[in-house]
Order: sequence, then structure tokens, then C-alpha cells
Amino acid sequence: MNYEYWFANIPGLTNYARLSLVAQAGSARELYFLPERQLKSLGAEEKVTEAVIAGRKMDTERAYTALCGDGISFISIEDSAYPARLKTIPDAPYGIYAKGPLPDGKEKHVAIVGARMCSEYGRAVATELGRQLAALGACVVSGMARGIDSAAHEGALLADGVTCAVLGCGVDVCYPKSAGQIYRQILNRGCILSEYPPNTPPLAAYFPQRNRIISGMSDLVVVVEAKERSGSLITADCALEQGRDIYAVPGRLFDKLSAGCNDLIRQGAGILSNIDEFIQELDLCGARGMSVEHLEKILLEKQERLVYSCVDLRPKSIEELLAETELLLPDLAQILAGLSQKGFITEVFKNRYIRHI
Repeated sequence: MNYEYWFANIPGLTNYARLSLVAQAGSARELYFLPERQLKSLGAEEKVTEAVIAGRKMDTERAYTALCGDGISFISIEDSAYPARLKTIPDAPYGIYAKGPLPDGKEKHVAIVGARMCSEYGRAVATELGRQLAALGACVVSGMARGIDSAAHEGALLADGVTCAVLGCGVDVCYPKSAGQIYRQILNRGCILSEYPPNTPPLAAYFPQRNRIISGMSDLVVVVEAKERSGSLITADCALEQGRDIYAVPGRLFDKLSAGCNDLIRQGAGILSNIDEFIQELDLCGARGMSVEHLEKILLEKQERLVYSCVDLRPKSIEELLAETELLLPDLAQILAGLSQKGFITEVFKNRYIRHI
């Protein structure tokens, strides 16, 4: 019998009550066999003690077998496979459910979060950041929500890197439904995890709770775009409580999507104004043993590098690029087409381009 899974599924217990009982008894197995009198002597509330006693009549073996048959793992805080970063946070979930292998704890974990209704600029930043981090061996952590979260996962997947999605529902529930393709791709290159059992629907109350896991799984948190009252700021608050570093992408003064980020910077968050410099600060050593600059030199010809260096995360017109590169229009058009085909830039509007790596 998996005693941890049994204990995690006793109804009526809060996460705090589970952690407290295990800390006093030593393990879920001990709680299962502990005589009633000793169980009551642990000092828990009467309703908590009664819930454990009643829970001993539960038969969870069949449910656990079905869980494993569906390719879902249950990892409790008592298990050595439980993520070490997550174990150290206040109110760490007693157990987590995972589809796909948990990321190796040795690599840097970076959470990228932000607005669901993001701008094209914010989407480009999240995609580029996720792609460059993953290309250098970091695990990109986010919540698979629309907008910035999905863009961060997509960037990691474009680099064939590792990414982890933390859900506010069961790991077998794809939410939002529009993220079906990303959901399947993540399972090929990382994992989906949640503290909620399979089949749990995506209720609004669960998402603030899952945000502490996003930050808890990470070494640092990057907020790309956020309004003044944004769920991403809850993640930032969790990160602050957990002793994680927080970075924010600055934005224009009157842009509502940048108000939350600018406020974080005002409060002392790190400023992410240049992705290459940010990555150098992290001192990442890529799995391929290459820096981003070295990868660019290998993949791009001289004139391609010239054009690519002039394209940034603000859409630039062909007229601007002609002036900056001093190339002829036919040559520039050919290079832009080649860079687009290689995935380095994207034409977001007619004859307007942004970086995509």
C-alpha cells in the first residue's frame, strides 16, 4: 500500500494539517498504524484526528493502481524524488501529481509569468527569454495560461529544451483548452504537475495557490507584463516570501500592462532590460557548451548577423532596417526572408519585424 497517497486523499484535511501530522508522527505509514490514543495525543484538532481515523477505512489501492496506469506519478514530501526547492518553502504541498519526469534538480529553474491578455511585445519577450534560457540548459517554469505563460513554454520548446507547467487543476485536465498542443509538447520535453488530484476542475480559487508552487520550483521569477492587480504579482509575492530573486521587464509609463512590472522595479526587483546581459548574470553554462552569441555566429552569415543585430523586440519597418544596415532593398528582403525561415525573426505586421530567438 502507498501510505503517502492514502494520507494525501483523506478528505477534510488542510495541507497545513497534513504537514503538521507527518512532522509529529514521522511518516504517513506511522499515522496509519498509530494507536488512536497516541494519535489524539499529537495535539491536532479533534476533527483532524477523527478524519484520520475514518480515513483508515478507505481503500485507495485500486485508485493508486489506476493512477499509475494513466502515467501519473504521486510524489509526497516524504519521497526523495520530491523537488528539493519546493520542499523548503512555507506551506509546501504535502504531495504533487506529475505527468512526465520531473526536471533534474541540478539545472537552473527560471519561472516566467505575466499577463494572459499580453501585448505582441510581451509575447515576443517571453518567447525569446524562454528559448534562450532553455537553449543553455535551464528549465523554464510557468503556468500554461494564455499569453505570457504559454509563450514562455513555447520558447523553451522551440529550443528543444526542458519546461515544466504547474496547473491549477488536475494534471490530466488541459486548461485552457486552447493549450492542447503545448500540453502535449510539454509532456515530450518536461512535465505537467499539480497539487490537485486528477480530474480536478480549474476553479478560480486554485490558481493563487498554484502560484506558490511556480515560484517554489524556481530559483528566480521573471514577470514580463502585469497590470496593477495581476495574478502574476501573487507569484512575485510568493517568490519574495520564499527568498527567490524577482526580475521584471520595464514598460512604458502609461501602459496598463506594464504598471505591475514598473511597480515591482520601484520596490526593488531586478530590471530585465537586456536578455543577453540577464543570461550572463545567471552564469548559465549551456548543455551544448555554447553561449547564445556563439550559436548565432555558427547559424548566421555576416550580413544576416548585421540585420539580426538591428532587429529587436519592438517591431521595425523595412525602411528603418534599410537606414540602419545600409543594404540594398533586394538584399535586405532576401536576408529577412532567410532569418524568418530559420526562426530568428517574425513578421508581426506587413513589412515589420521583431526578434524571435
